[in-house]
Amino acid sequence: MDLCARARDWSEIQERMLVPLYEAVYERLEVGPGTRLLGLGCGSGLALLMAASRGAAVTGVESCPERMALARQRLLPEAWDTRARADARLVGSSPPEATGAQATGAQTPGAQTPAYTLVTSFEPIGCLAGDSEGLGEALGAATPLAERGAPVVLVGWGPPERCTTSSVLRVATKLADPLRGTGSWRPALRDDLEEVAQRAGLRPDGSGRVACPFGYADVDSAVRGLLSTGLFDAAIAATDRAQVDKEVTEALHPHLRRDGTVWMPNVFRYLIARVP
Repeated sequence: MDLCARARDWSEIQERMLVPLYEAVYERLEVGPGTRLLGLGCGSGLALLMAASRGAAVTGVESCPERMALARQRLLPEAWDTRARADARLVGSSPPEATGAQATGAQTPGAQTPAYTLVTSFEPIGCLAGDSEGLGEALGAATPLAERGAPVVLVGWGPPERCTTSSVLRVATKLADPLRGTGSWRPALRDDLEEVAQRAGLRPDGSGRVACPFGYADVDSAVRGLLSTGLFDAAIAATDRAQVDKEVTEALHPHLRRDGTVWMPNVFRYLIARVP
């Protein structure tokens, strides 16, 4: 699998599908110039860029080097036209220390980084067995760096009956059956987010649902976008890429419109929890 091509598919096709969610969360939490945001699993940086455009100081954590490279391209200070966007940092697989995280722009050596006022994890959980465990570890490292009472935003897939894409994701379960376990797709559960928050010692303080339809220019774009999520990795390991492409394409046919585009309405849920 070409990891660079997959990261580009994520950045150019799939990442934008959750823009309504990012906007809803930022509006509800009044993200702006006073916000110091830590984004866990920041992907190729679209959600960070949106927060930075509101004036927030942003720090992103991303373990995928290929997505990280694309995030750096988006967040290079010389590409921005406002000073507010220059206050951005990107680090690797673990949350940055309160001092001295690697930055996209110039930083004063040894300068103290203020405690974060908002932590986000926008990569939806609840569809892969074991995904909540990884998130719990990331939260355990991140929340000590946040202010007391700071909101932590967790995101999950909505009920399968409200997510049209669930019918396509079931292909992953069928093909990955020999490897069922961590990494295989499963239907989202109602209390997935609350359970993660509880294990991380966070206090739930509100939630919301946001419609995030998945729209693609054609079937090929839909296949590439969906496979870039990683939700089909176990299926590919159990069979091969060609077989997964074929079956996902077939599963997309009910969602194909007359003009050749693909449209799948979905609902995602977010939970706001507070650092004790």
